[in-house]
Amino acid sequence: MVIMRHAIPLEKIRNIGIIAHIDAGKTTTTERILYFTGKTYKIGEVDQGTATMDWMIQEQERGITITAACTTCIWGDFTINIIDTPGHVDFTVEVERSLKVLDGAVVVFCGVGGVEPQSETVWRQAERYGVPRIAFVNKMDRTGSNFFDTIKDIHAKLSAHAAAIQIPVGYEEQFEGIIDLIEKKFVVYKDELGKEREVVDIPQEHLQEANHHRSILIERLAEVDADMMDKFVHGKEISNDDIKRAIRTNTITNKFVPVLCGTSLRNKGIQLLLDAICAYLPSPKDLPPVKGMNPDTGEFEEIACSDKAPFSALCFKVSTDPYVGKINYIRVYSGALKAGSYIYNSTVREKERVSKLLRMHANRQEIIEIVSTGDIIAAVGLKETKTGHTLCDERSPILIESMTFPEPVLQQAIEPKTKQDQEKLGMVLHKLEEEDPSFRVTYNQETGQTVISGMGQLHLEVIIDRILREFNIEAQIGAPQVAYRETITKKAHSIGKFIQQSGGRGQYGHVVLDLEPQEMPGTGITFEDKIKSGAIPREYIPSVKRGVFDAAKSGVIAGYPITDVKITLVDGSFHEVDSSELAFKMAAAIAFNDGVKKAHPVLLEPIMDMEVVVPEEYMGQVIGDLNSRRAKIISLTQRANVRLIRTYVPLAEIFNYATNLRSLTQGRASYTMEPSYYSEVPLNIAEKITVSFTYSERKGV
Repeated sequence: MVIMRHAIPLEKIRNIGIIAHIDAGKTTTTERILYFTGKTYKIGEVDQGTATMDWMIQEQERGITITAACTTCIWGDFTINIIDTPGHVDFTVEVERSLKVLDGAVVVFCGVGGVEPQSETVWRQAERYGVPRIAFVNKMDRTGSNFFDTIKDIHAKLSAHAAAIQIPVGYEEQFEGIIDLIEKKFVVYKDELGKEREVVDIPQEHLQEANHHRSILIERLAEVDADMMDKFVHGKEISNDDIKRAIRTNTITNKFVPVLCGTSLRNKGIQLLLDAICAYLPSPKDLPPVKGMNPDTGEFEEIACSDKAPFSALCFKVSTDPYVGKINYIRVYSGALKAGSYIYNSTVREKERVSKLLRMHANRQEIIEIVSTGDIIAAVGLKETKTGHTLCDERSPILIESMTFPEPVLQQAIEPKTKQDQEKLGMVLHKLEEEDPSFRVTYNQETGQTVISGMGQLHLEVIIDRILREFNIEAQIGAPQVAYRETITKKAHSIGKFIQQSGGRGQYGHVVLDLEPQEMPGTGITFEDKIKSGAIPREYIPSVKRGVFDAAKSGVIAGYPITDVKITLVDGSFHEVDSSELAFKMAAAIAFNDGVKKAHPVLLEPIMDMEVVVPEEYMGQVIGDLNSRRAKIISLTQRANVRLIRTYVPLAEIFNYATNLRSLTQGRASYTMEPSYYSEVPLNIAEKITVSFTYSERKGV
């Protein structure tokens, strides 16, 4: 039986995100949209901690958005599903997964700051997912705001083919209203709330400027639209409908970006923004069909955007609710789904039952019975479904491409204070890891620490704050220890004897080992048996090897594991009565430790292979900072308008590097890194690590 849509035509649905640099006014803009569409009856303010979309305690206290929040509102006969995203770079994963499922985006720019660093980041993310955009230049009432400088910035920094479809009248405190360049009308606001507005003809003193910018708009559209070009070149009349058609067509195909203006805090320009969202951003039907892979055949298939097609959806976010438990946010690409029915998770090949369907309004829930094509909703009851998993009809399985998430760059150790907290902490960390794909939890066997990893200082601060306050777990937080290693630098010959005599049977084991550094770093510990003439019986050789490997777990300098040593068993002896596996294991450990001491042991540290992407103007500061961190610069290359610095740098020197790099480059640089090799620690650094060892003692090792 086909379950049909609940009276909302697909053409009338808009799935949009509000994205921008931190503090550009995303949440403030969203709050005004909710007020003017009648979704809320009181305007929430970010600064006062009363914003509807910033519902987390941490968001209200810090005055920033941390998690992407969903809501739905009605404007005219259009249904608009909105995702308000964070602006801080630490929470860029929230923008990433939101853009994956959105059909369009409103990019908010600050009229004072123009295109800021994170504006570039979110713009590139939208480009990667091919999301059509409209630009909204906010804060036109602020001192220093300049609408046309911001448009120049959009052209220069984002290489966007953009043009104004509105211009402001007055700046800063004198901001009066907005001229609509398409309709040739002047919109004047009469009250503080911006509800009472008057649409009049453009005043004579602004007519010339309006005509000039309308001409620029037409020229820009003619560059990307064949019909407009034909009319423009041949001097034919260009109607308002022609302009609107060209804007819509080329915005949807990502060839053009219409630019609007206003001030969200003063409630001006929001209704015009809503009109533009409905007029120029795409419905689910306007976009190319989403492609997926058939898990049975491996072939790629197109997903028909229709309620009559088999059900398919993507889970793009997981959260935990204290009352209903795990909530999966899903975007429906085709078909329909009823609460209480079964669906198929094609990613893990498991059947799941949807116990409840919810339409979310930030953290408030509205129970619904049915969802269909184009909806962005939440489902309760899915046990195996995680972020990036595909949900579909079992008879028509499909796998939608998942999202890729950045690797965490910062780590901290966390330890519970009590045994009871230890059990709770494990469960909570697992929940948080499910919610946030950019958050990782690992257990370091060598240091005995639980290490949490995230995208930056603020990211981990918020996670830790939630652990302590939301989940009521007492824990100690500290920096993780670097996993150092020890090795040898020269060959050594050593003898190990373990002889014990008591009243009865004694213990006798005798081994002779040769130790030498490995030719290739990273080879680890290798053991070779070169015993001849049966000096040690074959049954004791595994015990000798086991003794060597056990001894290598703890070094002689500072107790770190030993690596990159080649051990050769060359000789030994045994006693027919007293020899045993234990005796030879102990003898091997004695010989190994003695040999390591003779072979000039050194401390090793992990070296990371790191690539820093930095704008040209900040390269000097970044290289200077890297040199202070004992980095070895490998190469400097150019890519577009940025420089790539390839370097090897000790892991111990780059804890908190993400925060430092942002402050050096105003957040415009980024980096990636991975473990490369181990290298000897300089003597002055080694002294700090092995405080209990004096310089003379180490020289005598």
